[in-house]
Amino acid sequence: MAILKFSASAVAAQIAHARACKTFLPNWNGPIDRPALILIVGNGVHLRSNGIDGTTTRIVTTEQADPSFAFADGMNPFRDTDWMAQRRIAFRDLTGQFYTDILDDVQVLIDRGQGTIRLATDGHSIRVFVRRASDYLIGGTYEVPSGLGGTFRVILKDACDTFAIVQNCGNCEDFDAMQPYRVPLDALMEIDDRRAA
Repeated sequence: MAILKFSASAVAAQIAHARACKTFLPNWNGPIDRPALILIVGNGVHLRSNGIDGTTTRIVTTEQADPSFAFADGMNPFRDTDWMAQRRIAFRDLTGQFYTDILDDVQVLIDRGQGTIRLATDGHSIRVFVRRASDYLIGGTYEVPSGLGGTFRVILKDACDTFAIVQNCGNCEDFDAMQPYRVPLDALMEIDDRRAA
């Protein structure tokens, strides 16, 4: 998993553009009737509006980029000399256009005064990444999806910006005997957090 960081003000400008448009770039399934953000992985990594007006082209390509788009930190070909290496770390050799459904979630963060928008990607999905490692209590009890359709209760052993090291605790004996393991940081759920696993 990679964390992409964007300037909230640059993303806000793309959202404002999308909301000001009446027509939108289609996605792979056909026409779109609402504003959205598109993540482009190609000549840099950037978020752009899906809106079409007199200043945008109908066709989006990974070869074209505009300095006004919201570029991920370290992946701006207009400023960063090693942007290709940073893009490769985050996406390997994957390039393309990703229609996202994050616009409303990102707008909430902008409205709260967030200066940086953080997105998590595994190369195939993009989601808003709200919390940081410092938001979690080392030694605290959390739940994580089990991969079996339920959750495991765990103790947090360590955390970084993207992953947490956890130890099963309070489950059945066989599961609690497992060695500590790594999970995406945003998989940690407060015990009273009832997100779907």
